Amino acid sequence: MVYTYPGFLALLLPALAAAQQISTAVPEKHLKLPTQKCTLKDGCKTFETAVVHDALWRKLHKVDDPSTPCWLGSPDCTDVEACAKNCALEGVDYAVRGVATEGDAITLSQFVKAPDGSLTVGSPRVFLVAPDGKNYEPFKLLNQEFTFDVDLSKLVCGMNGALVIGEMDMTGARSELNPAGAEYGTGYCDAQCAQHDWIEGIANIDHKYGACCNEMDIWESNSLSQALTPHSCNITGLYKCTSEEECGQDVGVCDEWGCSYNPYLNGAHDYYGPGLKVDTKRKFTVKTIFVTDNGEATGTLTEIQRVYIQDGKVIENQSTTVGGEEVSAITDGYCNATASWFQQRGGLPTMGEAIQRGMVLHMVIWNHPDTFMNWLDSGDAGPCNATEGDPAFIEKNHPDTAVTFSNFKWGDIGST
Repeated sequence: MVYTYPGFLALLLPALAAAQQISTAVPEKHLKLPTQKCTLKDGCKTFETAVVHDALWRKLHKVDDPSTPCWLGSPDCTDVEACAKNCALEGVDYAVRGVATEGDAITLSQFVKAPDGSLTVGSPRVFLVAPDGKNYEPFKLLNQEFTFDVDLSKLVCGMNGALVIGEMDMTGARSELNPAGAEYGTGYCDAQCAQHDWIEGIANIDHKYGACCNEMDIWESNSLSQALTPHSCNITGLYKCTSEEECGQDVGVCDEWGCSYNPYLNGAHDYYGPGLKVDTKRKFTVKTIFVTDNGEATGTLTEIQRVYIQDGKVIENQSTTVGGEEVSAITDGYCNATASWFQQRGGLPTMGEAIQRGMVLHMVIWNHPDTFMNWLDSGDAGPCNATEGDPAFIEKNHPDTAVTFSNFKWGDIGST
C-alpha cells in the first residue's frame, strides 16, 4: 500500500498541525460512539467510547493569539522547547471536518459544503477514545474477532474508507512537552514511517524523524474494491526512524506494502461490488478473526480470517490458489508466496505480538492526487479505470462521497 495521505493533506493545509499547549478558542468535544465488548459467557456489553480527531489536522497557533499561526521554523517554533512553549492546539469543529455520529454509527465525508456553497476538503481521520475520555481504547485482538457494519454506497473509485489498528501509545504520548495527548488526538504512526511535522506531539525539527509502528489494515475499501492488509515492523511501539534507509521499504524497520488479501486481485471479479455476492450498494457486516496456534490470547498469530454477513446470510471469504493450494485467509503460506517483505519483518508472529500489546483503532476517508488509489481499485487490483480516481474528478462528480461505519463489536471468537 502507498499510504502518503498525511503528506498530501499537509501540502493542502500548511497551517494545520499537531501541537503541545492546549487552547480554548475552539472547545474540544469528542463525539460519542458507543462500542461493544463481547464474551461467550456474558454476551455483549456497551461501553461509552468516543472519537477524537487526529491532531495532525488541527489548527495550531501562538499561545493566547489565535490569529498568529505556528509552524515549524516560524518565530515561535524554532526548536522543540520553543514549539512546546509557544504553540497551542485547538479543538475541532467535527462537522466542518466531515465527521458525524448518530447512535453507534459514524459517517466520514470527503467533502464538506461551506456556508457559501463551495466545497472544502474534510477527509478526516479519527481515533477511538476510551470511556475515561483521556486515553485511547486498547484493542488486543489475539484469539478474538472484530466486527462492524459498513455502508459504502457513496464511496466511489479512487476513494478509500479505511478502518485500521496501529501500535500507538494509549496516552497519545502525553508528556511535559505534549500535555494534550490522546484527548487531542496526538501520537499517530503507521508502517509508512511518514515524516510528519509533529511526532508524539513534539516538533519534528527539519523532519529528522519518521513515525513508524506496526499497522493492521482491517479494512481499506470503496464500493468497487477492498483489501485486508497487515504491515509488520521489527520494532515495538512508535519508533522514530532517522534515515531514508531506515524509514524506507527496502531495508527499513517496517513493511510499507504488507501482505494484502484483495479478492479482485486474487482473481475473484464477480465477488465484491455493486450487485455482486457482497453487494456494496447495501450495508453489510465485516468480521475479522485473529487465530492463534494454541487457541489462546497468549499464542502466536497464525491466520487472519474474513467473513461477511448480509441480509442475515454468512458469506465466506473468496478463496484463491496459492502454491497449488486453495486458501481463503491470510496465512504464513499465503504471505510466503505474495509478500516476502512482510515475512522479512517478522510476518504474522510479529504482527500478532503487536496486536497483543495493544493497538489503537482509527477510521479515515481519503484519496490521492498522484496514485488516484490505483493500487486499491484499478488494473489487477480492481475494476476502476486509471483516471477516475483523480480527486478533482471525484469532487466535481461525487461531492457527496462518504463512508459510514457502525455496530462495532469485538471479543471472543463466536461472540459478536
